[in-house]
Amino acid sequence: MEGPATRDFELSLSDGASDEDDDDDMPLTLPTDSSHNGSIRKGCDPFAQTQRSKLQHRRARINQQINKEMRMRAGAENLFRATTNNKVKETVALELSFVNSNLQLLKEELEELNSNMEVYQTDSDAISVPMIPLGLKETKEVDFTVPIQDFICEHYGEDSSLYDKEIKELIELRQAMRTPSRNQAGLELLMEYYNQLYYLDQRFFSSHRNLGVHFHWYDSLTGVPSSQRALAFEKGSVLFNIGALHTQIGARQDRSATAGIDKAIDAFQRAAGAFNYLKENFSNAPSLDMSALSLSMLVRLMVAQVQECVFERITITTRDTKVSSQLQLAQEAAQVSDVYSLVHQTMTQPLMKDYVPFSWASMVQVKSEHFRALSHYYAAAALCDHTVSSDREECDEESDKAFLKFYVNIASGQTLSLILQNPEKRRKLGKAHLRRAVMRHEEAMRVHSLCKILRKMDILQDVLCQTHKRALEKYLELDREDDFDEIAEAPEIQAHTQQKPDITPPSFTTVQVSDIFQRLGPLSVFCARARWGPPRVICLQKREGGMGLTLRGDSPVLVAGVVPGGCAEEAGLREGDYIVAVDGQDCKWAKHGEVVLMLTSSSDREVEISVVTLHSHDTQVERKAAMLSHSRDKENSRQRLLSGAKGQSSASLLNWNRKKKREGSGVAKKLGSTFSLSFGNIRDTEAMY
Repeated sequence: MEGPATRDFELSLSDGASDEDDDDDMPLTLPTDSSHNGSIRKGCDPFAQTQRSKLQHRRARINQQINKEMRMRAGAENLFRATTNNKVKETVALELSFVNSNLQLLKEELEELNSNMEVYQTDSDAISVPMIPLGLKETKEVDFTVPIQDFICEHYGEDSSLYDKEIKELIELRQAMRTPSRNQAGLELLMEYYNQLYYLDQRFFSSHRNLGVHFHWYDSLTGVPSSQRALAFEKGSVLFNIGALHTQIGARQDRSATAGIDKAIDAFQRAAGAFNYLKENFSNAPSLDMSALSLSMLVRLMVAQVQECVFERITITTRDTKVSSQLQLAQEAAQVSDVYSLVHQTMTQPLMKDYVPFSWASMVQVKSEHFRALSHYYAAAALCDHTVSSDREECDEESDKAFLKFYVNIASGQTLSLILQNPEKRRKLGKAHLRRAVMRHEEAMRVHSLCKILRKMDILQDVLCQTHKRALEKYLELDREDDFDEIAEAPEIQAHTQQKPDITPPSFTTVQVSDIFQRLGPLSVFCARARWGPPRVICLQKREGGMGLTLRGDSPVLVAGVVPGGCAEEAGLREGDYIVAVDGQDCKWAKHGEVVLMLTSSSDREVEISVVTLHSHDTQVERKAAMLSHSRDKENSRQRLLSGAKGQSSASLLNWNRKKKREGSGVAKKLGSTFSLSFGNIRDTEAMY
């Protein structure tokens, strides 16, 4: 919850980039006309009774109840501290115990919903280990109407009623974003709104004035509400949902074929990229799900699920039963076990232990034990299914080399070679691996039985039982009554993978958007950080010697010079004015030649033009924010948060900019002014009229 001492959610500053670089990474190409077609993407029907929608509805209802109970608890705690009446204190303490009990029940109910993984799994009949998806963060509706209308009227000096259509479109886009479909269209909808927030920031969020809009979001796991006025909080929450939606898309893929596995890998890698981008670029998160520790856990979880998919693909594509193939499967399974073990360590840290659902931690531990058991099973298969043959010179030499790199610690290479050459010793070593496989499978089944939610997942139960039965049967095949000198413990298997997971950062340029409020004018001038005087109407009298002014640039056209004593100077036109209308016709987006044609084609002796004079920009804030920047993004990031000085405003000033990775140079370019118009390359358009 937002309070006086709460710091606003922030976006780490990017390295300074030139204005030319910024233009390349804008979410839109500048419009050629003033028309705007709007977004054609829509969210899911919130009343559609699908399993996933029912789950989201229950989650939204629980979030509202948690919000209500927390307000009641805050009020009761304030009353308990304020009152001196012992009877009132006893009554309030009793009420607090009821509220805390209700909150605990709601938390358990929400945890059960968050652990409902089967809803997001594939409908295929193939048996595969379920993946862990994330539910979307819920948010309250936001009405931008009054705040934006007031800002347009006071800051831009225009009739705000003329922009009712644009305001309605923005509200509808945000409303649709709350219920995205679980496919590529849903991802594009979230990305469209995410990119649109760039323009919202530029148009209506400034360092010297707060828009007054509160963004309310609920924690994805606990349902605890958070509220901030910083646009970075809104943007970070949308980015979190992009990652969460990728996890749902990855979990629903049919992984019985390589095509489905590849789609799942891509989805989980993109989810990891979204969470990692959020962790590296945002700070001071008001909710625990977007804290650095939680995001690190989610990134590791997604990487582990990618590694699991890689193992499944190798299992499907490996048709032969050669020793090298079985050893590869064993090392891949050991790699999956290791990464899940790392995830489990992260989940059991002090801050995460009580936050992460118990079913998640149990599932991760089950998978760690399960894949460790599989690694020992495939090691036993490599040892016992391939006996010493007469022509071992060619094939067994290759397998011996593979075995030398297979174990973490082994007494000596010569001892291992002797074991591999002796069929009886190979059998006993394979039996030792199977013993450990059976023990690991039993441990996985024990952890599985301790979690009520996992016990309800029939598909997971089937996988664990089948693999345990397979290992036990193979062990019984190798077991003999006269085995008195068995190998005490099988060596640890060296984890190795043929394909390391990639963390795919979000690509913001894949979804092109147009500025909803582009009729306000080009952002280079008409933005929240620019300050200008009120529009002035100038009446120019046409004379034989011309109007006495020099124009330069495009969109908007700048008055570069005024001839002393000319009609332009007499009418009150000044150097540095921007022409925004000619004879009542808007020309903020007009090209140089179009404005000249409008001025010269009028048949009247008098031309009425509207101009504005740019006074200042908040470049001082930009320089200060750039000096405080220490982060370095590995992907083309076009966003940064510019924080004002303490005490000026409780809302953060956002400026989403671009940062490119320069080859051969680690020095960041000096931050250029966003508002300086580069006329060096358009001298040919400067002319006197």
